[in-house]
Amino acid sequence: ISGSFGQALKEFEQEFAAYCGCRYGVAVTSGTTALHLAVAAAGIRSGDEVLVSASTNIATALAAVHNHAIPVPVDSEEVTWNLNLDLIESLIAPRTCAVIPVHLYGHPVDMDRLMKIAKRHNLVVIEDCAESHGATCRGKMTGSFGDMGCFSFYANKVITTGEGGMVVTNNEALAERLRLLRNLAFTK
Repeated sequence: ISGSFGQALKEFEQEFAAYCGCRYGVAVTSGTTALHLAVAAAGIRSGDEVLVSASTNIATALAAVHNHAIPVPVDSEEVTWNLNLDLIESLIAPRTCAVIPVHLYGHPVDMDRLMKIAKRHNLVVIEDCAESHGATCRGKMTGSFGDMGCFSFYANKVITTGEGGMVVTNNEALAERLRLLRNLAFTK
């Protein structure tokens, strides 16, 4: 039922990715691991800056820290407590290379607006969807907007497997990199 020896995990990856509107799903040990590996797979380097929601679990910022990047907190807007999109561009500096929006308590960030900002500044977007399984923004699932979407299946999440996490993406190269990283970079 796990690893590369059975079909259950592969089927779960495929079905969950399709549910999110993505081509690829890569199951991992936790939502924290999903974030960590997404930052690593994106090629974020030591000293790069990653904009992160200020109101979230510490795992979001630690994904940057454990990859030797610098998390830059973005203050919250008042209604959903999601990162304040009015502040994003004022925080972008020469070393800023990514943004990790958190769809806090299932409230999606305005991803259409964020994606325009990210495109304008060439930022990688890694969605933290740990609490937004099934949430949509203008009819599109969270996790399907950015370069990668990271989910948690911990016991207190909307969908649970007791433990575990998933990264979804539409980018085949990122999916392959994620699969390599989740398995200690073993190759055949």
